Amino acid sequence: MLDVKSLRKSYGKVVAVDGVSLRAGAGETIGLLGPNGAGKTTTVSMIAGLFPPDSGEVLIDGSPLRGDTDPVKRKIGLVPQNVALYDELPAIDNLTFLGALYDLRGAPLKRAIGDALDLVGLADRAKDKVGTFSGGMKRRINLAAALLHDPQILLLDEPTVGVDPQSRNAIFDNLETLKKRGKTLVYTTHYMEEAERLCDRIVIIDHGQVIANDTLHGLHRMLPVTNVLAIELEAVDGFKSDALRALPEVESVELREGNLRVGLHDLTTGAPVVLRWMADNGYAYQHLTSERPDLETVFLTLTGRSLRDS
Repeated sequence: MLDVKSLRKSYGKVVAVDGVSLRAGAGETIGLLGPNGAGKTTTVSMIAGLFPPDSGEVLIDGSPLRGDTDPVKRKIGLVPQNVALYDELPAIDNLTFLGALYDLRGAPLKRAIGDALDLVGLADRAKDKVGTFSGGMKRRINLAAALLHDPQILLLDEPTVGVDPQSRNAIFDNLETLKKRGKTLVYTTHYMEEAERLCDRIVIIDHGQVIANDTLHGLHRMLPVTNVLAIELEAVDGFKSDALRALPEVESVELREGNLRVGLHDLTTGAPVVLRWMADNGYAYQHLTSERPDLETVFLTLTGRSLRDS
């Protein structure tokens, strides 16, 4: 449904986006992550047709995106970082105005507004001024506005910034509903747990370039240590850490106050080897768990920076 090919965008001597490519199918959610200034918003803006790329192209359902008035843009809905609503107007008037920009009017517009308000759970507040809404409610109306023309592709640029947990969960539920309807979602966020929950694939951008593009499981496989065995030893006197570290399946060994942490690249092959070595060397243990690095660890390993670093 969405095929982004080698997008490049410069501002003077500053290269904001440098050869970004990604693909997304119907019913698929792609997470777009990167530190501040990595090029995420510029990439989303080019996909939406707001900025023309210096080179590269965007294909929507096989058709290239050309110019501001290209009809293929009707297949795209954009939820921008900033809430694009008029506080002094009721929610329904905001949506009526925004729907008219898509040449919606009359019964089709009324139906589209009703469906969008029902989806975001704000039909009962339709006649209230947006200025009376909480930040989370405004974000939900912002989402509703992007859905009026029933786009196939939805671009969401940090749609949950500054919202309360209840509204965030409501937005998650909305997005999961849209995904089940076959919509293609491109989701940028500064919250790792959001990407882990929502995204089928994750694209990490740094310095304007794609440095990783894979499923969450695939990203974990890029790390030297993909799992940690946490073992609570009964006794640590004379423990042979160097001998354990020498096993080919073991990437790291850390022993602190009777708690042993063994880093493994492959849990399936590594765990039996470690446990057999423990038994053969007479080391008893009381408790055993396995841990997997979270997406934050993957991101820091690949970029050397936190998600909000500039």
